Amino acid sequence: MLKPKQMNRLLIAASRDQMGPVIAELYRHNLFHIEEYVEAGVEGYEGFKIGTPLSGASEASGDLLKIRAIENAIAIRGDDMEPAALSSRSALRTQIERELPGLEHEVEELTQKRSKLENRSKEFEQKIAEIAPFASVPADLDLFRGYAGFTVYAGYVSGDVALSVPCEQFFSKGKEKSFIVVVVPSGQRSEAERALQEAAFQSVPVPDETGAPQARIDYYTGQIADLAKQIADINGKLGAVKQQHAGFLVACEEFLKAEVEKTEAPLRFATTRQTFVAEGWIPTDKVDEVSASLVKATGGRIFVTVVPIDLEHDTVPVEYNNPKFAQPAQMLMDVYSRPRYTEVDPTLMLAIVFPIFFGMILGDVGYGLILLVMCFGLRKFIKGEEGGQFLTVLRNASISSIIFGLLFSEFLGFELPWNPIIFSRHLLIGGGAEGGAGPAIPALMIMSIWIGILHITLGRVLGMYNHAQQDHGEHRIKAVMANFGWLAVMWGLVIAIWSNVAMPYMPNLTGLPAVAAALNAGTISGAVLILIGVGCIARDSILEVVELPTIISHVLSYARLVAVGLSSVAIAMVVNYMSIGMFIGPGLKSLSLVGIVMILVGIVIFLLGHALNTALGILGGGLHSIRLHYVEFFTKFYKGGGKRYVPFGMKRRFTEE
Repeated sequence: MLKPKQMNRLLIAASRDQMGPVIAELYRHNLFHIEEYVEAGVEGYEGFKIGTPLSGASEASGDLLKIRAIENAIAIRGDDMEPAALSSRSALRTQIERELPGLEHEVEELTQKRSKLENRSKEFEQKIAEIAPFASVPADLDLFRGYAGFTVYAGYVSGDVALSVPCEQFFSKGKEKSFIVVVVPSGQRSEAERALQEAAFQSVPVPDETGAPQARIDYYTGQIADLAKQIADINGKLGAVKQQHAGFLVACEEFLKAEVEKTEAPLRFATTRQTFVAEGWIPTDKVDEVSASLVKATGGRIFVTVVPIDLEHDTVPVEYNNPKFAQPAQMLMDVYSRPRYTEVDPTLMLAIVFPIFFGMILGDVGYGLILLVMCFGLRKFIKGEEGGQFLTVLRNASISSIIFGLLFSEFLGFELPWNPIIFSRHLLIGGGAEGGAGPAIPALMIMSIWIGILHITLGRVLGMYNHAQQDHGEHRIKAVMANFGWLAVMWGLVIAIWSNVAMPYMPNLTGLPAVAAALNAGTISGAVLILIGVGCIARDSILEVVELPTIISHVLSYARLVAVGLSSVAIAMVVNYMSIGMFIGPGLKSLSLVGIVMILVGIVIFLLGHALNTALGILGGGLHSIRLHYVEFFTKFYKGGGKRYVPFGMKRRFTEE
């Protein structure tokens, strides 16, 4: 549970005529992570070369490309479809040979026609854009060109232009910039251009059109409308194709993808003219099952053995081994880094603690219910394994928020009709509840400090375990002792503080008898622990001593569990006071026109304010909760960088063997 799934390295050797059955059997089990062979003079593989694809590889690849092109054209995604009746290999082969060529031709013809119509529509839109500046000019477009003795200028200017040369001029004032058309004798172009340049003139090309500008715009608009109807008709035909053949296409893609992967598998094997060797990784508890299956599939003409693992040199692929409720948190682990094969997998701890931290920050029944409804609603739109895991993590976080909301007695910033079971986070805003959260804030802060101390302690203990498992020789001893040193310094500081300052919800050691120089036993014990810890840290790396102040900053960082939560409470209470206390309440006292307007304004403030606070609460709760794991917790013990376990095969949804 706290370690990745145990793996064995499996070596498979057989004659080349058994390659097909072996590949098919490995693919069917979907358990064998292939270790790709690289021709680099590997010891024991002298004379071996990378294998060549099985027969039918190019045909399957070509058909797969055709299927995917059709799916892209008619917008089909297998992840968005629910499996119906499973299709068999033989039936799909027959359907592909019989139906694929005609279907490909039909879709290609429709998509090409649609593409031509869309390009034509864009051309008309471009023409409209070119003509639009001239729409207000009361002259046909062919009058703007074709003169030998005159020059026509058309474009935008910052303001009206007064020309000192003889000219014909049209000026149309706009909001930001004005449009001008000027016709001047060609011999006086320089004077005209100088005046236009002073007015920040931006030239516009004269369209190669005839007739009134607005008439041409109307004509092209009509053409675009006709093209849109034709495009809609084609989309309707493609939609009919999608509805009729969607199941067939996704099944074909799954089948052909499997065929391509199987026929190209020899490219990952070591081969000679007569034999082949495949090495890979398989879960330890599945070795006997897969080995027996391979022996049966080849009639015993195969050699299968488990190869010893060299943890110093072998890169063992990592597969999570978590209980079902913790599996969604694997998505958060992969965002950071997958654990190494030999280190502790913190997924289970993340799955438990992350929702607790999130709930402590958001801690409101109303916001938790909103998030819970969002999670269930988004499942219709977010598909795929990772999307489902993300929504499950949010669902757990929303449930935690509801639970903490009940404990804090909070609902959208209002107090629930019972006293808070743990601490009150309500503040004195707008003449709220008497007493407010003032006295509870120190207790909440101390609670967060306790959480930080315990969380970081767990991280350092896990760091000692990881170094003991992964390192060797003297370095292992130094690394383990360095982690112990960080623990000793932290707890030494804590004990020294307890021995000199009495704080609520923490042990009071101020009453211990003085031992020497007015220092009590607790203070001296804390100092001894600090000195021992610094020595252990320095023995591993003297430069690490410079990082000692981070002990305090990392512990205090957990105060964000309270601070961010209180900011959310403050926003909620301000929204309630503004919407109800300043608008809805006074409006209800006087149900006049002004009162009704005030009520509506109050409702808008209430809805928008709480919608914004919900978004901030989700963002703040998620980011700060995961940050405490990634930065304050994982850095104490976790290296990551594990190789993902990718077994050869697939989980079939639309086909069967």
